Amino acid sequence: MPVVGRIYADLISGHTILVYIAFLCVPATAWLLYRTRFGLRLRAVGENPASVDTAGVSVTRMRYGAVIICGILCGLAGAYLSTALSAGFVREMTAGRGYIALAALIFAKWRPWYALFATFLFGLMEAVANRFPDLVLGPVTVPSMFMNALPYILTVIILAGFVGRAIPPRAGGEPYVKER
Repeated sequence: MPVVGRIYADLISGHTILVYIAFLCVPATAWLLYRTRFGLRLRAVGENPASVDTAGVSVTRMRYGAVIICGILCGLAGAYLSTALSAGFVREMTAGRGYIALAALIFAKWRPWYALFATFLFGLMEAVANRFPDLVLGPVTVPSMFMNALPYILTVIILAGFVGRAIPPRAGGEPYVKER
């Protein structure tokens, strides 16, 4: 089989449509945030909502719009988890993946393309844990509990030591009260 055929058969095909939607969301998000008026206003609402309010844009409407978009994307992620990853809705099926996603966002310093590569790194660690549950390194056998905890350990190590200073949006999580 030619190399291109092997790449297609082994890497690209065989995934659910939600995987391809997720990959398309990254350039769409980058374009939306950095190339549109909505993205400029949304970033400004996160940094300095008073300036956006001064310009005549509703801070409340922008924030609700961001929450609605976030809800849609989280719904797609939940659909992927329940249909493609575990093939059913079970208790605690996320297994802390939301915290890893938040850590990837912090590690990427709130940039869409960097977040994609951060999630690739965490996904690689989870794939290694799934592929080698009992890793044998010469005379030493790494237990399966350590291999399952590997993505979470990597999360703590990266956030504690390698991120540096990740500065979140200044007004993120703060309620905005319009002055009269």
